[in-house]
Order: sequence, then C-alpha cells, then structure tokens
Amino acid sequence: MLHHLASALTHPPRRRLGHQALILNRDGAVLLTATAYRSGLMLPGGSAEANELPHLAARRHTETDTGLVLPLRHILATDYITAKDLPEGLDFVYWGGRLTAAQESIVARHRPPYTTIATHWLHTAQLPDAMPPEQHHRITHALNALARGAHLPLLLRGTPVD
Repeated sequence: MLHHLASALTHPPRRRLGHQALILNRDGAVLLTATAYRSGLMLPGGSAEANELPHLAARRHTETDTGLVLPLRHILATDYITAKDLPEGLDFVYWGGRLTAAQESIVARHRPPYTTIATHWLHTAQLPDAMPPEQHHRITHALNALARGAHLPLLLRGTPVD
C-alpha cells in the first residue's frame, strides 16, 4: 500500500488543468474568443503550465486573448472533462467581472496572437448557436452561480490569493 501511494505521489497521472474567465460587458454580454484550434466560440483562457499557479494561468491566458489584466480570484464553476476527446482535465471558470467602458476599449483595440482569431460579445440567447454544447452548459452554470452570488475563493495553501 505504501509503495503504491509513494508511486502515485512521485508519478501522478497526467491531467490538464484549464482556466477560463467569465467576463461581461456593461450590457451583460459575455466575452468569447474564436481560436484557430477549436470550432465554435469559448471563454478566454487555456491550460496551465507545469507548476504555474492557477489564477496566474487564468490571468496570463486572459491577457493574451483580450489584453485585459484582471484579478481572477473567485471560481464560479468547475467542469471535469473525460479523456475521450482531450486529455483528461478539470476546467475552472473564474469571475472576471463586468467591464468598464475603458476596459471594453482595451478589448476592442487588442491584437491577440495568431491562435486567437477574434473576440466577440454575445448575449446569453446567442450562446447555444455559437459554441459546442459543453461550452454553453459551462457558461450557463457559471452565470447561474454568479446570479446566486455563489462562488468559491481560490486558495493557495489555505490562504486567499492576491
């Protein structure tokens, strides 16, 4: 038993950790990205690098995709992904906030890297036709949590992140 436990700690299973940000504009539309590597729109974000802190991975991807630097400290939803289509993973949806006019202007002027084709603002009624069902469901659950005031603080060794 101890040998099995030691092996699990020294050779953990490979698992992808994804970090996405739910960001709303002043009209309540959701900020989405179109990428070169996936069909349909999705929340800004991506996978963490080895030993990268979760909120910093979310912030890095959000800044790369949108030009925004946001304090992503609260998790609205988590989504377990089986290894059927992608490596097994766990995706976290962080609350990025409702943007000011100046922040919306940053998104409009930002030129993302070639992997991010464009950013779009869509209202909730437009989401089902713009993305894969699992993305739509993830956003719907995150929006429902936000509406209820339900979120989890992101902790680092038991302390809320800065």
